[in-house]
Amino acid sequence: MRYFVTAAKGTEGVLRDELRELGVRHLRADRGGVHVDGPPSLAWRLCLRSRIGVRVYESLATGGARDADELYDLVRAVEWERFLSPRHTLAVGASAKNTFTNHTQFLSRRVKDGVVDRLRAREGERPSVDLDDPDVRLFLHGQGEDFTLYRDLSGDPLHMRGYRRHVNDAPLKETLAAAILRLSGWTRGSTLIDPMCGSGTIAIEADLWARDVAPGLGRRFGFERHLDFDDVARRSFEDIRAECERMALDEGPVIIGSDIDGRALLAAKENARAARSLARFSEMDVRFLAPKGFDGAVVTNPPYGERLDGGMSFYREMAQALAKMNGHTVTVLAGTPMIEDALNGERPLREASRPHQVFNGPIECRVLRYRVANRAEGADPVAVEPRGKDPR
Repeated sequence: MRYFVTAAKGTEGVLRDELRELGVRHLRADRGGVHVDGPPSLAWRLCLRSRIGVRVYESLATGGARDADELYDLVRAVEWERFLSPRHTLAVGASAKNTFTNHTQFLSRRVKDGVVDRLRAREGERPSVDLDDPDVRLFLHGQGEDFTLYRDLSGDPLHMRGYRRHVNDAPLKETLAAAILRLSGWTRGSTLIDPMCGSGTIAIEADLWARDVAPGLGRRFGFERHLDFDDVARRSFEDIRAECERMALDEGPVIIGSDIDGRALLAAKENARAARSLARFSEMDVRFLAPKGFDGAVVTNPPYGERLDGGMSFYREMAQALAKMNGHTVTVLAGTPMIEDALNGERPLREASRPHQVFNGPIECRVLRYRVANRAEGADPVAVEPRGKDPR
């Protein structure tokens, strides 16, 4: 069977790398995600284990349509009685580029018509539409005369892990945080610090990744509500879930998050408890950052836009503090060119790779990665905790 695992713009490559690491053999990166071939159990496993993927779609039909009637025929030919009954609810989304119409709501309605008309003809009843919490979500992608119809196996987007009970302003999605961690080159064995942690997403995701805690263990998925997810499938999926639970490690590297905002730290600690994360959080101003030994990683998402007070002067002070992290890699999500200008102005920060463009929602960002030379006289070989109280 064929699936499409979607990704935030700019993270398709690291999603491909993640899926390879998870043992997926037949895959192909594309704009917006990665195509994957395999049995249903592979799709279930990816819902449980992918940290970067946003949704897992199953391809149900592909074909040409020059007008609304041909699209309707394409949809109605699918054996919908395999996936839903009149007792189920559904919702349809669509995207289109250069098709016979660019009105996505019209396309969605035409897909819905094809589904419900087939089921009414065969069952005598039709399913209802529920845009808020449907049993089955469908998605139509159109490009020119070519259309692909998918069913969404994820349900809620995969960034909704279930642990983030509290958020600060402009929170970073879990899936993007996981992508940034992979782009950082962090080995998952050394200390990792996020000195502007906000509600703790980067630190928590780093801890769960290092300990191989499957991100989907705390939630349910859309496919569990579909008609073809019968008792045999359910038992198979529960075996996969149990296998993922056994893989989780009880210990991991030191993960430290800090922030100057006390309210954000409260949110981070609550989120960490909900995730059963071992990440630690303390109150600290990034300008007081100090090395934790002679190696490690700093991965952070500085404030920008409405979240920022201080502008370029703050970014320069931040860059000066990061430049003192001897022997560390420094990875920064830059949502404004001012961040890159400030970091590039510090000579100890040596660019480790070319900037990588990603999108934090609608905001175009660049993932910047640096290496700070190891100057032993400037680093304390004994780990120094951030200034503030230990959350434990």
